[in-house]
Amino acid sequence: MSDHPARTERALHRRDLHPEPMAQFTSWLGDAEAASVPLPNAMGLATADAEGRPSVRHVLLRGVDDGFVFFTNYESRKGRQLSENPHAALVFLWKALERQVNVTGSVARVSTEESEAYFRTRPREARIGAWASPQSRVLASREELDARVGEIEDRYPDEIPLPPFWGGYRLTPDSVEFWQGRLHRLHDRFRYSRDTGGGDWRIDRLSP
Repeated sequence: MSDHPARTERALHRRDLHPEPMAQFTSWLGDAEAASVPLPNAMGLATADAEGRPSVRHVLLRGVDDGFVFFTNYESRKGRQLSENPHAALVFLWKALERQVNVTGSVARVSTEESEAYFRTRPREARIGAWASPQSRVLASREELDARVGEIEDRYPDEIPLPPFWGGYRLTPDSVEFWQGRLHRLHDRFRYSRDTGGGDWRIDRLSP
């Protein structure tokens, strides 16, 4: 983040925060949408394999309830890693607002019904792509992928069912940090964390 002197500085105070982190997140996501931030639901998703070797990529947030919901191929690199190590981290960056949200927590698959409901909302081409792409696997050529697309189009001329290897995950947070950029890198940071025993959320201000 730059320390440009002409910008309008925002501040974040303890009194501004909702007692529940998901409500606070929903409020900030709404601010990002109102500010026309490009892809406000884009989030970095970090996973690790059983040996702790990490990888990260951007995915799209597709639901907010008691957790953060996203969808992918279960046989992709992130899907395989989540099978081995069902913990992950998320980061949202809304640069125009100088805000970040960092999340850590446990991850579990959503129900088949929830995955099917979302899959039906996707454009036909995206549903075909979910079947055609052996995500994260080596391809010999682009032509191989195009041929797979053609095969799926022929196989499913009408309704395209949910692939058995594709669906959603929900990250249930144990820590959510809200970061508001301020001048001279003296930022405001607040972290929600579960009290011992999984009760109410504790809110701490962190040093920038």
